[in-house]
Amino acid sequence: MFGLGISTSAAPGADPAGDARAAEELGFDFVSASDHPCGSAPSYEVWTMLTWVAAATSRIKVATRVLGVPYRSPAMVAKMAESLHRLSGGRLILGLGGGYSDEEFRAFGLGVPTAREKVDGMVEAIHIIRGLWSEPRFTFEGTRYHTHDAAMEPKPAGPIPIWLGTYGKRALEATGRLADGWIPSLGFAPPEQAAVMRERVLSHGRAVECVYNVSFRIGGRAGEEAVVAGSAQEVTDRLAGFIGLGFTSMNFTPVGPNPREQAERLATDVLPLLRLAGPGS
Repeated sequence: MFGLGISTSAAPGADPAGDARAAEELGFDFVSASDHPCGSAPSYEVWTMLTWVAAATSRIKVATRVLGVPYRSPAMVAKMAESLHRLSGGRLILGLGGGYSDEEFRAFGLGVPTAREKVDGMVEAIHIIRGLWSEPRFTFEGTRYHTHDAAMEPKPAGPIPIWLGTYGKRALEATGRLADGWIPSLGFAPPEQAAVMRERVLSHGRAVECVYNVSFRIGGRAGEEAVVAGSAQEVTDRLAGFIGLGFTSMNFTPVGPNPREQAERLATDVLPLLRLAGPGS
């Protein structure tokens, strides 16, 4: 699967629904957006925005990339996810993470979990979410979160994939045990490191979809470590290398001016060749 990252900017002229409709027309499989509610730049809350996006599209999946678990009660996320999945016709991908920005947590008065607490909270959140999705009543006692005889109806009519954005040893092991997908970012996990991380995720023998989150700029100057840039052929060659590492799915976030033009060039000049480079080709 190939997805397109769309901005949560609420600045004048921003049109996330339009960006998603354009991505749908270009043949992307999903759109995704990040979760950073705190900041001075105008932005949308990601869940509200993706609900609007889902209502404005018909086929393309919508993904959180990724929800910071400490921002929201896991039980409420379970309910939110079921509702959006149902209302969108089964198009939600629920991305979760332990929480990246300590400054945002501090600013919103949420406290700052330790690295261990972030991983523990993420694992507990998955147990609670899946428990509420599947059990008539669900009780869970964790160190970070709990439920007591909680009932949630309706249950999801179809599976809701859970993707995790994780990097550390404990978090990667949890991903391999619990997740349906793993979505690391190039900026935090360069290819050589990402390949080693991927082996740790897959060491549990489960089928976990490995999705590389990549910033790109066609026509930009090649050589930036955290951005895949250059001519269409240079971008294609570098992305094909990621497929060779086992990242058969990717999320692409355009950087620089004219993100829709960048998305169109990617869809037209790069993705057809990448699909040929995929498994079974």
